[in-house]
Amino acid sequence: MSFTDAVKRVLVGRPFRSERLHETLLSKRIALPVFASDALSSVAYAPNEIFLTLAIAGVGAYVFSWQVGLTVAVVMVVVVLSYRQNVHAYPSGGGDYEVATVNLGPRAGLTVASALMVDYVLTVAVSISSAAQYASSAIPALRGHEALAAVIAVLVLTTMNLRGVRESGTLFAIPTYVFMVSIIGMGLVGAVRYLLGDLPAADSARFATVVQPEYSGGLATLAGFFLILRAFSSGSAALTGVEAISNGVPAFRQPKSRNAATTLALLGAIAVTMMMSILLLARAMGVRYVDETQPWAQLTLNGQPGRPGPDG
Repeated sequence: MSFTDAVKRVLVGRPFRSERLHETLLSKRIALPVFASDALSSVAYAPNEIFLTLAIAGVGAYVFSWQVGLTVAVVMVVVVLSYRQNVHAYPSGGGDYEVATVNLGPRAGLTVASALMVDYVLTVAVSISSAAQYASSAIPALRGHEALAAVIAVLVLTTMNLRGVRESGTLFAIPTYVFMVSIIGMGLVGAVRYLLGDLPAADSARFATVVQPEYSGGLATLAGFFLILRAFSSGSAALTGVEAISNGVPAFRQPKSRNAATTLALLGAIAVTMMMSILLLARAMGVRYVDETQPWAQLTLNGQPGRPGPDG
């Protein structure tokens, strides 16, 4: 065996015979973290985008955060129901590309496929860069090296996926399920503490945000209406990756379409639950959230610029 073959075997595993492909098919409990991780991970930043947008009009605008989130959730339910029909009508795994090609022609199909490719590239960029930033906030040694950490993470994920869907799926299932349990568990604990009356306030709750002049009249103005629409558009990042299951129907065990449709329903229910839990919990704890890289985004305390300290 040559050195190149040895490295290839270590990285991507042994060759797999075509007649054994049925052994690589996924059960629903593995397919969920494999195909839904993209959509579920977007829950980590979709609520942030809603709060960042509404903060332009001051903390009073946060009262609309759960309504905006609920609107996004309704759209997600509609999209999930649509894709559940697609996986039955187009079980070959072509997804949106096949739907557009069959019904609108090859040019429409190529347009959709191009859009999906761009979407996947941007999804990797946004997800990995967000993960690198979150990791640097918890691991001081990574601060200033977020770009390098993101590149290494992409290379690791690429190598793991080259080993096959089943192998990578089994490994990816663990952090995905830990993430789901953590977010839903946090929401349940927060709900119980809220009902018991001992839910603590966030460190940033004592701060206010600077209101931009064009929104001084509140969200009842025309500018406020468009700001809410912008918050909805930004929060719709939660829909990213919902189409992945319809593209991967052939990877499911029999009955493929039914298992894919069930996984889609689980994805929608879990994603909506996590997103609304974060929004409602943040609203109840008085979270104040701004983008400090923007000159207009400031937290103020008694009219003076400030920021939450480690002691709140």
